Amino acid sequence: MSNLQVTLPDGSVQQVPLGTSPLDIARNISPRLADAAIVAKVDDALYDLKRPLEADAKVQILTTKDPDALYVYRHSTAHLCAAAVLELFPETKLGIGPPIDNGFYYDFDRPSAFTPEDLEKIEKKMWELQAQNLTFDRQLIPKAEGLAKYRQMNEPMKVELIEERAGEIFSEYTLGPHFIDFCRGPHVPDTSKLKAFKLLSIAGAYWKGDEKNKQLQRIYGTAWFTKKELDEYLNKLEEAKKRDHRKLGQELDLFSIQELAGPGLIFFHPKGGIIRKQLEDWMRDAYLKRGYSLVYTPHVMRRELWKTSGHANFYSENMFTPMELDDAEYQLKPMNCPGHVLIYADKQHSYRDLPVRLGELGTVYRYERSGTMHGLLRVRGFTQDDAHIFCTPEQIEDEIVSCLDFAADTLKTFGFTEYKAEISTWDGGVSGKYEGEKADWDLAEGALVKACKKLGIQATVIPDEAAFYGPKIDVKLVDAIGRLWQLSTVQFDSLLPRRFELEYIAEDGKKHRPLMVHRALFGSVERFFGILIEHYAGAFPVWLAPVQATVLPITDKQLPYANEVAEKLKAAGVRVTVDDRSEKVNLKIRDAQMQKVPYMLVIGGREAEAGQVAVRHRKKADLGPTSVEEFIKTITAEIADKTSD
Repeated sequence: MSNLQVTLPDGSVQQVPLGTSPLDIARNISPRLADAAIVAKVDDALYDLKRPLEADAKVQILTTKDPDALYVYRHSTAHLCAAAVLELFPETKLGIGPPIDNGFYYDFDRPSAFTPEDLEKIEKKMWELQAQNLTFDRQLIPKAEGLAKYRQMNEPMKVELIEERAGEIFSEYTLGPHFIDFCRGPHVPDTSKLKAFKLLSIAGAYWKGDEKNKQLQRIYGTAWFTKKELDEYLNKLEEAKKRDHRKLGQELDLFSIQELAGPGLIFFHPKGGIIRKQLEDWMRDAYLKRGYSLVYTPHVMRRELWKTSGHANFYSENMFTPMELDDAEYQLKPMNCPGHVLIYADKQHSYRDLPVRLGELGTVYRYERSGTMHGLLRVRGFTQDDAHIFCTPEQIEDEIVSCLDFAADTLKTFGFTEYKAEISTWDGGVSGKYEGEKADWDLAEGALVKACKKLGIQATVIPDEAAFYGPKIDVKLVDAIGRLWQLSTVQFDSLLPRRFELEYIAEDGKKHRPLMVHRALFGSVERFFGILIEHYAGAFPVWLAPVQATVLPITDKQLPYANEVAEKLKAAGVRVTVDDRSEKVNLKIRDAQMQKVPYMLVIGGREAEAGQVAVRHRKKADLGPTSVEEFIKTITAEIADKTSD
């Protein structure tokens, strides 16, 4: 029998018989490693632990410490879910069941809808199957034979997938007596490895994500290596439910989506309007301090503009249908950038004028399919804090540093202390899917990397994820419960300057093409607003709170003094209300707490007589009596400092 040469991660080499499995290798290293093993990496491919090796290879045994192992673990749990469904509902047809962030899903087709009670039964059956230590067995089958088998099994979606994706020989996996699935794998060795999982919800999903196809039922679940990790995740889900911006937006009367107006279009109510004003005022002031010029561009422009910019070709499926007017077709704008390009191009620029930084809080409109919209986070009409910088090659690195510094300042101001950055680069031009010259890409990517180093930002490089016209850097914030949110983007663009033939006169007296950078820090005002609601669970810091203080007279006798206190606060710039209802003060306090008002100023006979207020904080409770003047000093300092509690 011939031997194979296996190279381990530490560089050591083993000679093993042909047909040796990664699990055999793990056992040779140590019984503990074999017990902890989840899956193997053979060269660059993931392998079942029991799959025989067929050639010399680098072999790494992956345990619960490896992200790839968790991906496989969740994929296996998705198969366990499908096996349980077939045990309980044998008439069900199988779709797909991939791992996803934090869990998995599986799509099913059956005549009747799954109920919450069915979900409980399925999870119970999963645990019954798990206890049987069923093995995930890989089999190879010729395509023609496999198609005949799955047709006989009456699994039309599997037949379709095999026809589209399978090679002449493909792999399938069995789990127990009733479950077999066309699947590339790999999987854990058996169900005893699956120790912490839970089914979460049922949703509708079109087959292959195409609304022209049949609608299936999708079961979502989560899976973790340990019960402790599972419990932590479930607790985080519960906390996320409490923080849901749609629920809090309604309870706090911040915004609504009106059925008569249509989905994905946001109505900001007075309280939400106050918060939005704070966001936008801060951003516009910051623009001016950092050398940006404020511009405003129309919401609708001729379609010819969007043909020149390329959006009519490359982005048409995300744009609303054009409007036929008397002189031309017009288009609701999906982007602000062509408008800024036209402003730059409206006059001749010298190198002395550059950089030109144009900033706008511009509302754009993008077509999102029904069912894809989600509160403030995914909408059809939204306002971007959009800026475009036109500069020389020599200026580009400093401009990127300035953009990233601006992004960090934005996060800090609004109470986010942790973030991550990712640089998306091209593939070197190999695929032909990217536009522009190699020198331009090298300059742009180099500027992003150098800027991150200058600011001490640890950025992960994501190869082959750039936009087709240039590389970008994305800043993702971490919120109060550890969730990652995409926020700021700095994006290079070599396409628009070329399409619009932008120029500047350089020192040599000749015309040169400027470099262009797209930059958004909030991303969109609506989405950032939604993130803020969830980050603060609706309890905004004082400077952002729509009502910063409420005055609570204990009886009607104190009402004149309460109004007097409110007027003094208003004169100092504090947003204040008076609760003049003839209700008990405890009820007024409870209602103010429910509305997340930062400060409650209780006024009884004693306070009115002494010219004081009894201060109560929404988190710190009773702070005791103080003079009105002293309280004004405290709250106005907090507002000025933009203190985040």
